[in-house]
Order: sequence, then structure tokens, then C-alpha cells
Amino acid sequence: MQIHTSQKIKTGIFVIAGVVILALLIYLIGNQKNLFRSTIQLHIKYRTVSGLQEGSFVRFAGINVGSVDIIEIENDTTVRVDISIRKKVQKFIKVDSHASIASDGLMGDKLIQINPGHDTSAMVQENGTLLGVAPFDMEKVANKVENIVNNVDTLSGHLASIFGKVNNGHGTLGKLLNNEKLANDLQSTVNSAKSTVKTIDSAADKFKDNMDAAKHNFLLKGFFKKKEKQRVADSTKAAQSGKPVKQPAKKN
Repeated sequence: MQIHTSQKIKTGIFVIAGVVILALLIYLIGNQKNLFRSTIQLHIKYRTVSGLQEGSFVRFAGINVGSVDIIEIENDTTVRVDISIRKKVQKFIKVDSHASIASDGLMGDKLIQINPGHDTSAMVQENGTLLGVAPFDMEKVANKVENIVNNVDTLSGHLASIFGKVNNGHGTLGKLLNNEKLANDLQSTVNSAKSTVKTIDSAADKFKDNMDAAKHNFLLKGFFKKKEKQRVADSTKAAQSGKPVKQPAKKN
């Protein structure tokens, strides 16, 4: 069977396109994994890696600068993580920098976030070790939230029980709110107290009026005039001697 020239051309274009796509994929993957860039290797030790995987990104200042190469268990309390980062980023990472395990978004994949150290600290060297920060334990947070929710449910149940007893007239407050006779007696007591206060105020006003009337009564007028003259004499004598004048207490 003869193959026409047009079929050969189509086949050649398809093969070339496939090779170009494959080369592009290799470049993109290699660029993400720093296969075509000069890198240095660093080590980090954790108690737990909390879902971190080989190939996960390493970020510095929010930028992908490397990837996780190897995750190995050293002993029952230590996990060693080997990472590769771009060599041009090395000058920004200090010996006191620390690396924490974070998430890419709220529920995204795990990655390593390198936080810068002090400006005066020395630069980290090839095969250096960074301080690992324990990852944020979402399980503990979820347990605490669950405990809080349970406590709120318990408190709501207790409050509902208390209000139910009050509505049913149980306890002092319930009896006060639901016993109409007790409420009427309390209102009557308050009204009596108000009436007593008004009576006292009225008696005080009458006493004042009686005193004013007594001052103008011709039988008692001489007595009040004598008391006034004595007060004026005492005031004059005190003023001459330099002593303070003692004023009589005012009656309301």
C-alpha cells in the first residue's frame, strides 16, 4: 500500500508536535523541581511531618524556591527531611531561620515554609540544618472546638431547665413571677410605702407652716423678737472679739 505525501506530512507534524509537548512538560516539571538550576541541599528535623510528601514545594517569602527530596524516619521521635533550594536564595536564609510545615491554602497540600532569621546571623551553608517548627495540629483544634460545642450544649440544656422551672412556678423567682397573689401583695406593700412617705412630707410641711404662724402670733411675737435680739447681740460681740460667729442650725 502506497503512502501518499500528504499522509507523511501529517504523520511528521504529529510526531514533531508530540516531541515539542513532551519537551515542554519535561521543562516545566524540571523547572518546578529545580532540575535545571543550581541548588543546595539542606536538612530539617521534625517530630512529625503531618502529611508532608516527597516532591512538596519549599517556599520562602511566599515564593516557591525548592522542593522536598527525601523524607526519612531517623528514630521513634525524629523525622529528617532533605530539601533542595535555589542557590541564589541561599544568601537570604540564615543559620537561625526556621522551617514550618504549612498548607497551600486552607485545605491544600502540605509544604515547607522557610521564615528568615536575623539579618546579623550567618548565611546557611550547603548541607546545613534548619530549625524545624512543629506543624499546626488541626486534630487538636478540632477536639477543642468539639469540647466547646459540647459545653455550650450542656449550658444551653441547663438554662432551658432553669427557665422551664421558672415558667412552671418553681423556686422563689418562679413563685414571684407566677404567683398573682404574691405579686399583688408586693404591689400593695410598695403602694403603702409610697403613701407613708407622702404623709411624712405633708406633716413636715404643716409643721413648717405652724412655726411660721407662731412667729406672727401676738402672744409669741415677743419671745421670737427677744431671741432675735439675743442672736444679733451675740453676733456683734463675737465680731468684736474676732471669734467666728456660730450660726444657728437651719431647720428644714
